[in-house]
Amino acid sequence: MSPRLEPGDVAPDFTLPDADGNDVSLSGHRGRKVIVYFYPAALTPGCTKQACDFTDNLQLLADQGYDVIGVSPDKPEKLAKFREKESLKVTLVGDPGKETMEAYGAFGEKKLYGKTVTGVIRSTVVVDEEGKVERALYNVKATGHVAKLIKDMGLASE
Repeated sequence: MSPRLEPGDVAPDFTLPDADGNDVSLSGHRGRKVIVYFYPAALTPGCTKQACDFTDNLQLLADQGYDVIGVSPDKPEKLAKFREKESLKVTLVGDPGKETMEAYGAFGEKKLYGKTVTGVIRSTVVVDEEGKVERALYNVKATGHVAKLIKDMGLASE
């Protein structure tokens, strides 16, 4: 089980392939805030809801200086299908080796339908312009999470 990140920690840098096979790295976003969210699998109902919620709020987040990167263990081909099928605008990257997920504490034991399993822990880490963790949220819900995040960060439009 990887240790979870705490506010003030340096966010582990990563370089992962996006849906088009291009490398995306956290350090490439230096100077902007980045919401990195981890989800179990593209093209599943909960993950689709979450990705659509981020897409629906992308302009609001961008206007506030935030980029959004979704990380799953999927390969770029599956991410491309997911993006096209759901008209997603968020950057999706694949971490089939799960090294980035482990570095962020977003992979390990979790409860699923009452059983303990090892897998992706639905998590969101907000990284500031300097690459430090501003917020680290674990075991978040797929539905309603984006709205709650926006509200908790004080970004909701009045």
